[in-house]
Amino acid sequence: MTANLNSTFVVVKPDLTADALPVTDTIWLDLDAHYNNFVGHTLVAAFQFSEDWPSWEIHPHGDEIVTLISGDIDMILRTDKRDQSFRLSEPGEFVIVPKGTWHTGRVHYETQMIFVTPGQDTENAESPR
Repeated sequence: MTANLNSTFVVVKPDLTADALPVTDTIWLDLDAHYNNFVGHTLVAAFQFSEDWPSWEIHPHGDEIVTLISGDIDMILRTDKRDQSFRLSEPGEFVIVPKGTWHTGRVHYETQMIFVTPGQDTENAESPR
């Protein structure tokens, strides 16, 4: 099977088999409904950003791997109420966002990235606690 991460997500299940799912308007609801609220699952997805991320997010059940495909972005990680900035500007550069770390992105110019995300209980907020 071949597919494109720009239009297809990959769900890695707890038994380490994978499903490819077309991205639809209801993808987030479908993932929760069909994959037990994402307990023990990992999402592999590509996203493009032309503006700063509108919110922060946190993944309480595992580290997230964020890899730059093209563009230029600062990944901001907040630990102990302190921000650390990691600039990704060369294709292939990545950051590992530690489990339980709030993070967001500040885009310098249009950016495409691949995410490997432990999605269970992911939270989003305008500003982290």
